[in-house]
Amino acid sequence: MDLTGGFTLDNASTAVPSPVAPSCAAPSSATRPAVAPSPAVPSPVVPSQAAPSPVTPSSVVPSQAAPSPVTPSSVVPSQGAPSPVVPSPADGSAARRAGRGYERTAAGGGGGGRLRARPAVTELRLSAFAGHRSAVHPLGPVTLFAGPSGSGKSTTLRAYEALARLGAGDSLDEVFPDAADCVPEGARPDAQGRRGFRIGCTVDGPEGPVHLDLAVQAEPRLRIVGERLTGRGRTLLATALRDPGRNTVQAEWHTAGTTPVTRAPFPDDLLGTALLPLRVAGKTPGQLEVLAAAEQVVIGLRSAFACDPRPERMRAPVPPGEGRLLRGCGNLAEVLHRTHTECPRRHHRLAAVAGAGCVGPVTGLGVQELPDGTVRAVLERAGRPATPLGRLGDGELRYLALALTLLTGPGVLAMDRIAEVPEAMQSLTLLADGFDRGLDARQVGELLGLATDIAADGHIRVAGTVGERTGAEARGMPGVTVVDLST
Repeated sequence: MDLTGGFTLDNASTAVPSPVAPSCAAPSSATRPAVAPSPAVPSPVVPSQAAPSPVTPSSVVPSQAAPSPVTPSSVVPSQGAPSPVVPSPADGSAARRAGRGYERTAAGGGGGGRLRARPAVTELRLSAFAGHRSAVHPLGPVTLFAGPSGSGKSTTLRAYEALARLGAGDSLDEVFPDAADCVPEGARPDAQGRRGFRIGCTVDGPEGPVHLDLAVQAEPRLRIVGERLTGRGRTLLATALRDPGRNTVQAEWHTAGTTPVTRAPFPDDLLGTALLPLRVAGKTPGQLEVLAAAEQVVIGLRSAFACDPRPERMRAPVPPGEGRLLRGCGNLAEVLHRTHTECPRRHHRLAAVAGAGCVGPVTGLGVQELPDGTVRAVLERAGRPATPLGRLGDGELRYLALALTLLTGPGVLAMDRIAEVPEAMQSLTLLADGFDRGLDARQVGELLGLATDIAADGHIRVAGTVGERTGAEARGMPGVTVVDLST
């Protein structure tokens, strides 16, 4: 099958999901206009095989790690993993349905085995992405990717963050400004000069495991050429590039009503899964199933916060503001100024954690207001002058910043908050590239102990990269999953 081909929904199939040529990033309803719905086409659906036989021309790198792969000739296949959609304010009924669903699950409703009350990404698949081929990585409450330099640790987290941003509504060119670097080295273009990559994930939650698969064309033009959303053995959404001359993909989703499948064009630069709450009415059991799966994936993906503390930005006093921690943590003093008054219990716990990772006695974390209107944070010492954070070492500053992210939530972090879903049903996933960078063994141990302790209640998850030594030491820690990328 070439890029102008596609996949159709198989309403009778109960087989495991097979990846479809993906469509693009899903827009956030608050910032992106909904796509004008196209009328449903009641034409009969041609049933497809549960797992379309993959095409493996020279331009495609075949993958075997995930569910049945999408294999357009111009795209390197990736494994599929579900990604929930967050209902938009424009679709209040969808939001209410989602809320009721999570409440039922939390109260013990639902079938089968025990389901997660909070959607979480439990598997990351890199079928063909940069240096990764056919890679399937399980994700636990605290997951560390370990390996030597060049093993692909940072690339793995980049793929996770890319899916999270697509789920939040960012466009493909915003997420992949250097898309050509994501194409596996050695992947040859097809006759039309097309090359690409494939990624996917699984999001577990009230609807069970839901899988999202994306096939992205990077050259000659960046676009999503295929996407598949699957759950409970059924393909719920499939998109494919039918006309390369248009900026759209043909989407079809499960309806299970008078018309078994609804078809409409979707933009090729946005994630189709995140668009579903804007396009699906939720009038039939099939539509409700599609909405629930899409919402679960989007909620699970949008919960990520990438934190990369930069000590050189954390030393100077900063003006007071709304107190939401930035990715580089340069406004750490501003955030501590807020938590000191609004979150005293967490602030005091942070002070106790600071004492375990900083040199000398620490009795508290204080904030000083300077004459020029700025604020600076200080370590309070027993019977000694306070120490401004600017005097601390790089490792101490990174330690404090990472501890702060673990002890706070979305309301204190500069991230996209999901206003339509109750906070009790949301979780936060901290993405920390170089989790152990600049830290000594004592500091890493304290942070991992704090992470596993907090992750035990299901509200916070951690995915980070570490060196080989930290990975070896963390391998035996309860609650920590170590993924070795050196093999």
